[in-house]
Amino acid sequence: MKKLINTIESFVDEACEGLALAHSDLVQFHREPRYLARATAPKGRKVGLVSGGGSGHEPLHGGFVGSGMLDAACPGEVFTSPVPDQMEAAGRAVSNGGGVLFIVKNYTGDVMNFDLAAELLRADGIDVRTVLVADDVAVQNSTWTAGRRGVGNTVFVEKLAGAVAERGASADEVERVAKKTSEAGRSMGMALTSCTVPAKGSPTFELGELEIEIGVGIHGEPGRERTALVSADEIVDRLARPVMEDLGLKRGDQVIVMTNGMGSTPLIELYVAHRHVAQLLSGSGVTIVRSLVGNYITSLDMDGCSLTVLRADDELLGLWDAPVHTPALRWGA
Repeated sequence: MKKLINTIESFVDEACEGLALAHSDLVQFHREPRYLARATAPKGRKVGLVSGGGSGHEPLHGGFVGSGMLDAACPGEVFTSPVPDQMEAAGRAVSNGGGVLFIVKNYTGDVMNFDLAAELLRADGIDVRTVLVADDVAVQNSTWTAGRRGVGNTVFVEKLAGAVAERGASADEVERVAKKTSEAGRSMGMALTSCTVPAKGSPTFELGELEIEIGVGIHGEPGRERTALVSADEIVDRLARPVMEDLGLKRGDQVIVMTNGMGSTPLIELYVAHRHVAQLLSGSGVTIVRSLVGNYITSLDMDGCSLTVLRADDELLGLWDAPVHTPALRWGA
């Protein structure tokens, strides 16, 4: 294992510290309990948005803390849920009378610990809502979940709910937009190689030199099938068609698309993949109105990609275009 680490025990704290130092105008790092929060608190009774999960998926979630997106993020150890103390502290830090929304990826540990934190906050009179993201069409149940995994659509939920919260919307309205976005997006990913968790020191799973995993999870969980390496267009077919079918896309629909790298995939390869995504959607009469191509929700050093498609109406498109200023996503600000 060759990685830029000092010790396994200090790895996540040092990464959070580095993020805060690199973006001190946007993010503060609170070490005990560990969470990242906006450096400058928003004015007024804004709904506070909190998300989080295991580290190793950067820039998710800490890279999306800032104006127009998250107010705080709770990083767990690598591929390990944060603990309730982190979510409780983050929720208190961003609560200013407007309520708090927890955005939770559908993994058993995340769901349980965010629920415990919400109970503690509600006991003190804080209005806490929770929206679950479960967008992975690859499998119905997986190693760490009951129901579909929460993956790339998390980025869209954080962006769109963050935009409406930044406008001063009520907790009911922010929750509505978050749920609407969660229901309108689907994802699927694949792996060319495994990733290596520092604490383990060896690949999470084994793939032959000419094998790929279709439908892999962001922690290396098994997918739909393990098959021989095929062309980029064939790989994209196996990701895009199930996503399109599950969304029930029809001619005339508009979508926002994220062609996402899993950590080690060169950008030039992601553009090759995105090209065919655009061809498939266009051939079905579906218009891509906005795109993201790059690393937004990763799996350490995994080589592979994922596809997220969000059906977008005028409301969601307007919220997408609203200003955002975070370490990893920024426009209009």
